Amino acid sequence: MKDLKVLILDDEQRVRDEVEEFLLDNKFTVFKAELPSVAFKILEEEVIDIAILDIKLPQMDGISVLKKVKEEYPEIEVIMISGHGDMQSVIEAMRLGATDYFQKPFRLLEINNAIERTKRFIKLNHKIKDFESSLSLLSKELHDKIGHRLLGKSKAIKDIVNLMTKVAKSYDTSVLVTGESGTGKELIARGIHYLSARNKHYFHSVNCSAIPETLFESEFFGHKKGSFTGATEDKPGWFEISNKGTLFMDEISDMPINQQAKLLRVLEEKSVSKVGSRQSIDVDVRVVAASNRNLEEMSENQKFRLDLYHRLSSFIIHIPPLRERREDIPVLLNHFIKEYSDKMAQPIKYVDPNIEKELIKYNFPGNIRELKNMVERALIICDGDELLLDHFQYNQKNISNEVLPSTDENQSMDLEQTEKNMILKALEQSGGNKSKAASLLNITWQSLDRRMKKYDIG
Repeated sequence: MKDLKVLILDDEQRVRDEVEEFLLDNKFTVFKAELPSVAFKILEEEVIDIAILDIKLPQMDGISVLKKVKEEYPEIEVIMISGHGDMQSVIEAMRLGATDYFQKPFRLLEINNAIERTKRFIKLNHKIKDFESSLSLLSKELHDKIGHRLLGKSKAIKDIVNLMTKVAKSYDTSVLVTGESGTGKELIARGIHYLSARNKHYFHSVNCSAIPETLFESEFFGHKKGSFTGATEDKPGWFEISNKGTLFMDEISDMPINQQAKLLRVLEEKSVSKVGSRQSIDVDVRVVAASNRNLEEMSENQKFRLDLYHRLSSFIIHIPPLRERREDIPVLLNHFIKEYSDKMAQPIKYVDPNIEKELIKYNFPGNIRELKNMVERALIICDGDELLLDHFQYNQKNISNEVLPSTDENQSMDLEQTEKNMILKALEQSGGNKSKAASLLNITWQSLDRRMKKYDIG
């Protein structure tokens, strides 16, 4: 647990100093106040984890301070300091949300016990909140819109949700979603759409790799009746269909380079001309593009227009592959088991714990899509109500031997140092070339760049 910040509010300097000395010896960050007014000023400026309040105070009593703290800062845990005759007040304080108390005159052991109990309470609350957020990082309303929750408990998933929420507030900023196949790029695009002011209008998804070059203009911009053989009626293009809404362009890297200039013109002019028509139609569309390839490298190799890349990448969201956020695997696994169990009307009463142990080591080259298909197949094969590891089919060659993240803080620090050393060694072997270093580490260049920033590697 991180170092906790503690506020001591007591009108006796001796008490403040004694409690402060104990807390500093135990690596807490301490703030002190003699008056409630001073304490509330500190609360406005600092993120406090624990408040230690005396029941008898000037300006307002400790119970009133407790009420105000719980109303304005419900995340703060409160320990009360009581006199021998204040037990009725202590009972009232516990009813109002105080987690513990110690009495005057106090011994250091009593302070220590109260602090330790409160630390355990904070840790438990953090676990509960992490569990709840991992089940549904997005609102139920958004879950209903996009079909299933964006699941995970990793920092990467939480950061993605945060970025989605922020860019959704911008009305027409173009977004580029990067990541390997099967990571859920369209889900991110739909989430941005339904979090935005455009959510009352159409979300249209297009796979650029499936569009014949000869039909590009007709599909994207529309055509007039008789403009070419087979054009038996007027047809709106995808930009017109998505007007006021969002157009998701998947696998944008597969778009022929000679068509990219036409797309760029539409994005800049915000108007389209149908095939066979000289009139232009204004369109108001947010474009979310996605690619599993490095568009910047493609631009350097003249395989993708640099000006289009810059136009599409106003805001980039990268989804790390599942093997780089293994802590999300159990959450997704349990979700898909429940989903297919309900869908197939096949109640599962027992899930072999070896399934999670084995899959958390699997590299999932097909990412979330592969895990979902794997669970669906396992449920089909399973005849009874017990789901076993034998029901799961996967390539043993994709089992990783890497050490998985530990919950122990000291071991976690050792792992971080090991990871930093590996990155430095890979950069040294590759002569500072990030792409080669990422290949040596078997991670994406975006992941390497992110980790280099994390460890302040220049």
